[in-house]
Amino acid sequence: MTPQNDSSSWEQDWQPVINRVGELLDDDVWRFGPDRVEAGAIRRFLEPLELDSALHTDGEVAREHGWPDVVAPYTSVWTFMMPPTWTPAHGVLYPDDAGRDSQPAWSPIGDDVIPGAPPTSGVFGSDLSLEFDRPLHVGERVAAGPRRLVACTPKQTKVGRGAFVRFERDVVVESGERVCRMTGEIYLYDPHPADEEPVHD
Repeated sequence: MTPQNDSSSWEQDWQPVINRVGELLDDDVWRFGPDRVEAGAIRRFLEPLELDSALHTDGEVAREHGWPDVVAPYTSVWTFMMPPTWTPAHGVLYPDDAGRDSQPAWSPIGDDVIPGAPPTSGVFGSDLSLEFDRPLHVGERVAAGPRRLVACTPKQTKVGRGAFVRFERDVVVESGERVCRMTGEIYLYDPHPADEEPVHD
């Protein structure tokens, strides 16, 4: 077994991020999704799920139950909030064949950028939860607010050495009304060298 370098130094590299727990990671702006909620997109979202609630397909039924129009399933909020994953201007997202450690050429959400974090070559999402106040309605446009840092935990794992960074953000519509709070966590890391057996907790 080949030991890693002194762990204390790489863990200390994350201290500037740890010191920012409780602060905003981004400018205090709201980033709107590219499209309004519309009935056709909801219908396509429902098809593979075979979800047949009339609240999602019939405006009259939705209004009878107190909603202004057809409502989107809670789980579809990401569809309307997330920036485009691909556009012709950006070209191929994965130009390299690096196997499991392959990274996209650009990120549509930018959540791999953590101010003050040491440079790392890999990132993946490790957790996501959404706490809803209400669903979205047809015609609304949804925006994600800035991320607030909740925790930064340096950790060596089987895939590499880095830190789990947890943050939360509010999701709102154009009126400013919050529809949900999102909590996410990403793991920023450097993969273990191919010839080195990983040491992990």
